[in-house]
Amino acid sequence: MDKKKITVAVTGLNNIDSPGPGIPVIRALKESRYFEVRIIGLSYETLEPGLYMHDLVDKSYQIPMPSAGTATLYERLAYIQDKEHIDVLIPNFDAELYNFIKLSDKLKYELGIKTFLPTLEQFEERHKSVLYEFGEKNEVKVPFSKMLFNVTEINDLKNEFTYPLVVKGKYYDASIAATPEQAVNYFYKISAKWGLPIIIQEFVSGNEVNVTAIGDGKGSCIGAVPMRKLYITDKGKAWAGISLGDEQLIEITNRVIGNSKWKGGCELEFIKTKEGEYYLLEMNPRFPAWVYLSVGCGQNHPESLVKLALEESVEPFQNYQTGKMFVRYSYDQIVDIEEFEKISTQGEL
Repeated sequence: MDKKKITVAVTGLNNIDSPGPGIPVIRALKESRYFEVRIIGLSYETLEPGLYMHDLVDKSYQIPMPSAGTATLYERLAYIQDKEHIDVLIPNFDAELYNFIKLSDKLKYELGIKTFLPTLEQFEERHKSVLYEFGEKNEVKVPFSKMLFNVTEINDLKNEFTYPLVVKGKYYDASIAATPEQAVNYFYKISAKWGLPIIIQEFVSGNEVNVTAIGDGKGSCIGAVPMRKLYITDKGKAWAGISLGDEQLIEITNRVIGNSKWKGGCELEFIKTKEGEYYLLEMNPRFPAWVYLSVGCGQNHPESLVKLALEESVEPFQNYQTGKMFVRYSYDQIVDIEEFEKISTQGEL
């Protein structure tokens, strides 16, 4: 079968100790059975390792930080599109998704760049700050949570929470506080990095299990692969994991994706209690950094997302392989200073 040649732009090239999903998404696309993919890397920093992985990324461009807003981003993407003729764009960071969602129609109809992203309503409904309400709406248990905008509110938590409790940032980071003093410390630390509000969440004891999934936006779950972490870094990131056979977890994932009519890739993070109950801790609105495990299990989620973006028919996956492991490793790339200078000064590589 002749593969269809396409150009796909991908963000999230920071393949570091807290990796972005960009490189795993690119690896999945490079192994597509249907597409021959040329990759355009979109970076925010000049030291994102993906910039220099020329076997995976064919050309790279810097794009403005999300705080620059949609107009600046659109102007930069129009410049890139004029040169590269991008078919599909896959953003991979929570913090950038708002801008890309807002621009999705304009990108499609004015520039010819297709995306497959959740609606703004879907994006807002699964925020950590309103996840409890999301759980009630979609028939899944969620630990009780509350938003804080001022550190003085921690004194009042004893009326609604018991310690330990979880202190979370609105985009990333979570720490378990055993005392009010620790909660204050984490409030300052996380808010300095990600801003307000801070989310306080009830602590649920058990084993963490995660699911990478993709929804078609019409109520069907195209694919889902559950994973349990085997090795966790000091940042709480999975450095090794194994795919699980868990029908109950797949059923819950199908229900969440189906009820919410989720559109695009996502990661569902659960705690399984010793009683066997599942609590949804987070729903991340993009593929996880371990999404390449889905390819190893027989479900190429990034490939399916590209097909959906191109409005091609996609049949839901019926099964996946269990007992497949991923193990991350560090790798020293040798890069000429000229390449670093070029991306730093010209914004292209």
